[in-house]
Amino acid sequence: MSRAVMSGRTAGPGLGRLEVVEPTDTVTELLTALISPVLRRRDQRRRAEQYVRGLLSVDGRKSVRRIASSVGGGAAEQGLHHFVAHSTWEWNAMRERLARHVQGVMPPQAWVVQPVSIPKVGVHSVGVHRRFVPHLGQADSGQQAFGVWFAAEDMSVPVSWRLHLPGDWVHDEEHRRRADIPESVVEETLEECASASVLGAVLGWRVPRAPVVMSAAGPDVGGTMQRHRAAGQPLLLRVSGTTGLAVADPSMPGHGAGRVSAHRIAASVRALRRPVGWPVPGGAPGETGRSLVVAVRVVLPAPGPRASRADAGRPTGLLLAEWHDPDGPPAGFWLTEMADTPVPALVRLARLAERVAGDFGTLGDRVGLRDFEGRSFTGWHRHVTLASIAYAAIALGGRDPWPEVLGGPGPSVGFGAPVGASGPTGPGGVEALFAPTG
Repeated sequence: MSRAVMSGRTAGPGLGRLEVVEPTDTVTELLTALISPVLRRRDQRRRAEQYVRGLLSVDGRKSVRRIASSVGGGAAEQGLHHFVAHSTWEWNAMRERLARHVQGVMPPQAWVVQPVSIPKVGVHSVGVHRRFVPHLGQADSGQQAFGVWFAAEDMSVPVSWRLHLPGDWVHDEEHRRRADIPESVVEETLEECASASVLGAVLGWRVPRAPVVMSAAGPDVGGTMQRHRAAGQPLLLRVSGTTGLAVADPSMPGHGAGRVSAHRIAASVRALRRPVGWPVPGGAPGETGRSLVVAVRVVLPAPGPRASRADAGRPTGLLLAEWHDPDGPPAGFWLTEMADTPVPALVRLARLAERVAGDFGTLGDRVGLRDFEGRSFTGWHRHVTLASIAYAAIALGGRDPWPEVLGGPGPSVGFGAPVGASGPTGPGGVEALFAPTG
């Protein structure tokens, strides 16, 4: 295939742009309706609306002081600070309300877990630690969080968050007291934190399930796969080319050779690549990209960083390798147990990670997702929850919700329903997405 035929796209600052629409009064009123059932006190509802309006109107960094100056001057600053940092309202209930609204307006094709690095100066902000930042090629000081975006091919919205706390923050009683870290928060690896951002919150909400798309947050690929398998949650996991896997298909090259790298497996089946087309994330209507893809059934690794290399009896899954340049190395590798899903549908799901990365690059700083200046764990969570509402106000524009999303429990089956469930599914549902594409 000639290079001219290919139009592969990789994630970057220019990808996944969405048309930014200013939130209308109608949308703001709707967001107030999302807040009202959670915040019973009138003063809390007023502070929430002030905060969201400030996030949408203030240029530059969204500090409490700057937000207060835009909505009420110095008199509002103390009240807003207390509302975010020291109030008692439950952020998870508000996130579920937001998720149910987004589900009705824009049924997601996947839940995408997006890692978010938050640079910080100083050592007092909750969760701050020195860590290596791959895209900088050096160590830096900051926080590490994971957000869950409800994602479709035309837009995406963050609905849930989890902040990673290194062991020093979890085991030091003085740190816990000063940062108001709840007793329920325990130490976890980056991989556990990334999975828990979905499995620890979203699965308990009254929204239909969707496949999870995420990148491996560390070397324990087997542990990540097992956590999602145990929860019955379909997963498409981006992995490194150095990930060791064993070919499970006797008809494929490399079968019986034991574990080799994903790169080596892809090289051995390079001749079996097939072209796959997909909508360009954030592109013009009808704009498509094209890549070469090969899929190989493999034995999934056992959990644990030092897991046994014995593969007998291990579950099998599908390794996807994708090329944007037909003459170059693979652009990415994905691992999944959705082995009966057509490969073109899996590739379209993978593109949603680029959709989210592009949308986050466009809107994340605009609504101040990384701008919380306080030091408390609870304050951080309330801030990113309100910033997610501001994000949704822009991303969703003036779309009308399904009435049952705000007034009742919402649909219990349909898009992303577990195997064996049944129910109505709209044109954007998982059944339509996963239908054979020919």
